Amino acid sequence: MSTDGMEEAQVVGLPEARIPAERHEACEVVGGEVRSGVLVLCDHASNRIPPEYGNLGLPPGELERHIAWDIGAEGVARRLAVRLGAPAVISRFSRLLVDPNRGLDDPTILMRISDGAIVPGNVDADVREKQRRLERFYLPYDEAISRTIGRFRALGVNPALVSIHSFTPVWRGVKRPWHAGLLYDPRDPDFSVHLMNALMVAAPDLVIGNNQPYRGGLSGDTMDRHGFAKGLPHALVEIRQDLIRDAAGQELWARRVELATRAALDAIGGVQEYRVPEAAGDSHKAAGT
Repeated sequence: MSTDGMEEAQVVGLPEARIPAERHEACEVVGGEVRSGVLVLCDHASNRIPPEYGNLGLPPGELERHIAWDIGAEGVARRLAVRLGAPAVISRFSRLLVDPNRGLDDPTILMRISDGAIVPGNVDADVREKQRRLERFYLPYDEAISRTIGRFRALGVNPALVSIHSFTPVWRGVKRPWHAGLLYDPRDPDFSVHLMNALMVAAPDLVIGNNQPYRGGLSGDTMDRHGFAKGLPHALVEIRQDLIRDAAGQELWARRVELATRAALDAIGGVQEYRVPEAAGDSHKAAGT
């Protein structure tokens, strides 16, 4: 049983193997149990910029703003992983260097202007500089996600992906009414909608955005690359930053998302089994032809 009295999402008979912890310049893999059936992600966990980049020419105060990272998201993601017993992949670089939640051909993968702030170190970044950042930051993070999914699948489990983000309470002078939101691709809404409904049922006083404050389904983003393209259940949870600035808020929201994730897993039939696809011609061989 979980600490909240709810039945664990872990299923008897699933492998007891543990995803090992890793730490690299670009990312950290937090170790967790394969039988959790969940992989937690945090694309914008950090505002870290290596010293040689000189803060990309920005005053230090700008790196504390939402333009550099998703404030509070890392704390929620780590706590959520612990509560689920799940592994997590967490970025260790600022989105201002290169945004891991963008496709390779997305022009905003290197932001030159963000919420009114010009990013001097990105204004003149050429193709070679973009490639250097991809190889140093973006690709190692992306590969860590793929590697971790591969470890689940090698043990017969298709993990559900739960990605934690946060959003600024005020955008362009307008207060945002949502406490949190679920972003999803309209082509594959099921797991996200189950998770969203569970949040709303558990806390009816909360305003939960349905594909708000942004729309999901961005071509080439993390959920597209690793969720939709790989046929995995997936959900991107956005939480308002003023609600998760401190440890108490992060713990509260980790608990809410944990319970909603367990409910969403139950709604799709529990932890998903992975079967290695048959190689071309295997069915004919089985038939003896």
